[in-house]
Amino acid sequence: MSQENEHVKCLIIGSGPAGYTAAIYAARADLKPVLYTGLLVGGQLTQTTEVENYPGYPDGIQGPEMMLNFEKQASRLGTDIRFGYVSSVDFSSQPHKVVIDESKTVLADTVIISTGASAKWLGLESEQKYNGFGVSACAVCDGFFFRGQDVAIVGAGDTAAEEATYLAKLCRKVYMLVRRDEFRASKAMVHRVLNTHNIEILYNSETKEILGDGQVVTGLRVFNNKTGAEKDLDITGFFVAIGHHPNTEIFKGWIDMDENGYIITQSGSSKTNIEGVFACGDAQDHVYRQAITAAGTGCMAAIDAERYLAAREHAIPA
Repeated sequence: MSQENEHVKCLIIGSGPAGYTAAIYAARADLKPVLYTGLLVGGQLTQTTEVENYPGYPDGIQGPEMMLNFEKQASRLGTDIRFGYVSSVDFSSQPHKVVIDESKTVLADTVIISTGASAKWLGLESEQKYNGFGVSACAVCDGFFFRGQDVAIVGAGDTAAEEATYLAKLCRKVYMLVRRDEFRASKAMVHRVLNTHNIEILYNSETKEILGDGQVVTGLRVFNNKTGAEKDLDITGFFVAIGHHPNTEIFKGWIDMDENGYIITQSGSSKTNIEGVFACGDAQDHVYRQAITAAGTGCMAAIDAERYLAAREHAIPA
């Protein structure tokens, strides 16, 4: 039998903590969810190493292993998990049309968007080489591992300033690389950075190379973009805080978003501007961006979808 135009009750797009948690709840509500993983199966957590701040793992757990556990649980409860990516959507009528891998159309009564966000990187080969081994895009996630050590952070906005002051509480010294001769951050955040004694700001500075011993980060080569002068810093941790971009491009024109592309949900819910379409995780959260908050909103999305379907089923015909 051809699977073209397959009809499902609940389609989940994305396989991070939000998507898998939505799947767990949707499966238990007998929505028979179908989940498409996207190209990065397991999401951002598969690109990190030790996770110590997720409740229930007293000794910590490796990110990839944790996401495998999420997947196994969703599958055991009845989620149909498939590898594939969503190439386009049409939310103009019910059921919603979602095209997978540019070839197959799925008709879905409810759609849960959990496509996440991706950290912006500098684009250095050494940055990817040591990602998870001294290089991180999340100070709140990984700063703990660098207690009492010297680290560097690159960025000049509010997030960078906030993460620098967070790291300063844990680390002996924080070098902050600012590309221009001024911050982009708000005055209040700049004031906080300038008044933190163990943050050293390097203006007009850019990263040339992340130095390492083949296994972990051991230093950083920076250059002054005005004078061209180079110098090496002895550090063990390098944090990139130049922003994130939500993976929401395919929903543009259908779903309401803020100026940065994050999906706007109704306050206290996962509902979007389209009936029957819900959003959870980092695709709609630019504030917290943690696995635990993503999982929480995934739970909300599944409950919202279940209630939406129940209300529709019991609606009195006009």
